[in-house]
Amino acid sequence: MNAATLALRVESIEASRQRTRRIRYLSYAVILIAVAWSIQVIVVKDTDWSRISLASLLESARRFVELDVSVVPELWKPALETVVMATLATVVGLVMSIPVAWLGASNITPFGKTSYAIGRFLMTMSRSVHEIVWGLIFVSAVGLGALAGVLAMAVRSIGFISKTIAEAIEDVDPKPLEAIRAAGGTKFQILWFAILPQIIPVFVGNMIFEWDINIRRSTIMGLVGAGGLGLLLFRQMAMSNYGGIAVVILAVLALIILGEIASHYARRAVI
Repeated sequence: MNAATLALRVESIEASRQRTRRIRYLSYAVILIAVAWSIQVIVVKDTDWSRISLASLLESARRFVELDVSVVPELWKPALETVVMATLATVVGLVMSIPVAWLGASNITPFGKTSYAIGRFLMTMSRSVHEIVWGLIFVSAVGLGALAGVLAMAVRSIGFISKTIAEAIEDVDPKPLEAIRAAGGTKFQILWFAILPQIIPVFVGNMIFEWDINIRRSTIMGLVGAGGLGLLLFRQMAMSNYGGIAVVILAVLALIILGEIASHYARRAVI
């Protein structure tokens, strides 16, 4: 390669780098403009700034700081119901997630692209609909109460659990599968002895994580009449009892902290 050719190549590389830099800076500028426009339209123009003042903020804070301790005796039963709802929803969600993950894992799906598309569609549908919407659907189907909340969180859990399990199955080492298949093993034996041992750590970790998430979800299920602490919170809001609202929020916070501690030690013990 002579000097002229080398110089042209260096010049071409430098020009390519400059184009990449310009495109990157242009992308940053577009993102900043979009963010600024969003703040202007959604926050600045759509807010009634005349109602906001330091005095009103301090008054609102004072209402919440004056805790209504009379609500405390009513907390234990909804708190227990919240934990039970989260646990049942996680177990039911797991049971429903297994066939969805089986359909949505490309290397073991039974009917090729058709069943794979069905599995992925079910995962997406579960994740796309918020748990409050699922709660409204099940409240209208089975009535008010904890059952509606459990079903709503279980269906919402399918998307996360089945997707993570399916992706773990797709990432397994294929050598054990090929060995069992070469030895004449059935599909069930391949699943049980080659795939399951490889995905157990991911499986258990995601189950604990989903239970932790369902603790948080169950606290708002009461807003649609599905029981738990959320229902008590909704009642305090309906009565404009700011002190009671603050007490329920603190109870939710305490429950989430306990859930974090429990999930931490459960992960260490199992994984």
